[in-house]
Amino acid sequence: MKKLFTLFVLLTCVLGAKAEWVEDYKVDYSKYSGFPFYVMGFVPEWVDGVMTDMGGNFEYVTTDNEDGKSSDVIVKTNNGTEYYRIAKEEGTWHQYFIADGIPTELDGSYTVKAMVKASEACTVPVNFQWGWGDGQRVSSSLNVGTEWAEVEMEVSGIGGTSCALIAQPNTAAIIEWKYVIVGHNAKPQKPITWLEQLENGDAEKTWAEMGLADVKYDDMENNFKVCAWAKQKGTNVNEETGGSDPFPANIEEVDGSKVFVVHGAVADTEGDAAAWDNQFWIQSKQPWKEGTQIKVSFRYKASKACKTNTQMHHQKPSDYQIWYAIGDVEFTTEWQNFEKIITIDASQANAWSVAFNLNPDVKEAVDFYFDDLSWQTMKLDEGYFVAGANPAEGLDYDLDNAIEFVENEEGALEATVGEKGAYVSQVMISTIRGNDAAFKGATLKPAGAIVNDPDTWLNYAPASLAKLTLPGAGIWKIYIDTEYSSMAFEMIEGTIIEPIEINPNPTVVVVKGQERDWRGTDNDGNPIEEQVGEGQPWDNQFFIVANRALTAGEETIVEFDYVANVEAKTTTQCHVNPGEYKDWNCIGDVTFTTEEQHFSKTLTVGSNADGMKSIAFNMAEIKGACDYTIKNIVWKLADGTESLIDQTGTNNFYVKEGAGTAPYQYGDPSGINSVSNDNVVSGKAYNLAGQAVSKNFKGIVVKNGKKYVVE
Repeated sequence: MKKLFTLFVLLTCVLGAKAEWVEDYKVDYSKYSGFPFYVMGFVPEWVDGVMTDMGGNFEYVTTDNEDGKSSDVIVKTNNGTEYYRIAKEEGTWHQYFIADGIPTELDGSYTVKAMVKASEACTVPVNFQWGWGDGQRVSSSLNVGTEWAEVEMEVSGIGGTSCALIAQPNTAAIIEWKYVIVGHNAKPQKPITWLEQLENGDAEKTWAEMGLADVKYDDMENNFKVCAWAKQKGTNVNEETGGSDPFPANIEEVDGSKVFVVHGAVADTEGDAAAWDNQFWIQSKQPWKEGTQIKVSFRYKASKACKTNTQMHHQKPSDYQIWYAIGDVEFTTEWQNFEKIITIDASQANAWSVAFNLNPDVKEAVDFYFDDLSWQTMKLDEGYFVAGANPAEGLDYDLDNAIEFVENEEGALEATVGEKGAYVSQVMISTIRGNDAAFKGATLKPAGAIVNDPDTWLNYAPASLAKLTLPGAGIWKIYIDTEYSSMAFEMIEGTIIEPIEINPNPTVVVVKGQERDWRGTDNDGNPIEEQVGEGQPWDNQFFIVANRALTAGEETIVEFDYVANVEAKTTTQCHVNPGEYKDWNCIGDVTFTTEEQHFSKTLTVGSNADGMKSIAFNMAEIKGACDYTIKNIVWKLADGTESLIDQTGTNNFYVKEGAGTAPYQYGDPSGINSVSNDNVVSGKAYNLAGQAVSKNFKGIVVKNGKKYVVE
């Protein structure tokens, strides 16, 4: 019986437990009377509980920041802010949130489902993003038809733990939204043991220790002893700043038991800052490391139904750190229970407290009640751990069974990863084991390229989701010197990948860019033209297409010589196949002149570009026609072990010359060779304008680099 049980356990580890669908987030727009998210210039309207995008031919302004603009159409956000709908003079591109505060895991893959329809079939690009900097989003799109339908998109390579969805339509079509759902297929995790990290979250207990009420907010040595802090406008005024200092929250008997209370005063500060005229803090007794998962829970109610939003603060209450924490909290006049698990990200690292901004929408005096405050953390192994993978062989990370480093005779830590039949070519090294999200959030990354030499030590630093590419697949011994924060690598068995000779592809590519139907924009520095057209910077394009898809974190080098018959700037994007847009920035801008130049740049694939194959040059940034010449092209891995394109021939080069045309392989001026009536069976399809179309589309489509006639 023992042998049978052991076999069952082994099979479970190898085959894996069945993943189950988990709904992480849902927003039902019928529960709102107006736009509930941050406004980025465009405000969807509410029609019978349906969030309605009235099309890109409109803009929205408030009366207090736009002179000379007026409209009879008033649009309200959910908090009552009024905007006026104004007809735009040009352009259809616009953007707005369709979801916010989505809890995610680092390196996660998610499915977005939306119940949506439009006045005409269209493709809506959507950013799944966790920040506003480069590389802090992944992009995909939803194909929307003219009837109500639940449509989906897939995203992967998530780099944050709290994300938003931003729709960016480029159409005048009216788009209606009923709901958005975000979820993923989650594998079972080990059972979690939660450890309480707050000793005095019960007001009854704190009441018995009233000496703590004498602690001041700037008493850094003792202020963590108070778990509940409050600020009421005009109370305990700070003479230096004129503001109100926090103080230990009142403890009063409410509904038969003692609870923490904030008697909020009228919030009358000008603008959005009124939200924090009155505040409440739940303070920890310690700072939180990046990657730590925390369960926050409490009971709450208020004298009036209202919403609060939350921030992370430092050890001293009111010392702001980052604008988001546990999301918005909706208060009612009845007691409710709140519980949420959050993962501390890089922006929240070393935070001590959650701050409740009590007046984001209701400015009148409101009483807020809290009790049974709790901070809990997962019980995790701490130390140094390594897990290996081999993407080429389909060997994925098993973080639950990551190998622990042990001290060797020289006083360094060492661990061996990989085995016969299961060589590894990539590793993750973390200071936490026991939960996948925590492991990924506490990884270490060395500075510089890893080499097979135990005497070559590389300094390391914390870096979320650091997947380290090794210079070969095999069994590896890894050494860590904690005193000097450095690590070294040694292959015990396997094959080192040596650099190969890579020569520039000598093909001379000439792109005869056509004159652009000018939109009247000034993005190239020229004066705005009077005539407004429908042209786009990508009406003329050149594509360098890799022989395989690239993964996030891969470091590559791009080189070429280039010249044009007039001076012209080009922008670059990441695509999958030519025309399958992935991300807006790739290798930056390239400015062509009439003198030949050499270009060289290191391109590290960001999480937002995971799966890219193509570098797209947008060659219609200028209005006029232009001949662009590019030659001696190199695209290779930075370590010189692989050329990503053929070193001869034109298989890797595509061009698009003029609006409304499809990209075609260079050297084939007739376009993409094969046009047939074959059924289109797999992959995304695009019309000749490069827009994704549904499977019901009739006409000529481009798919997998070929044209098809769909009848």
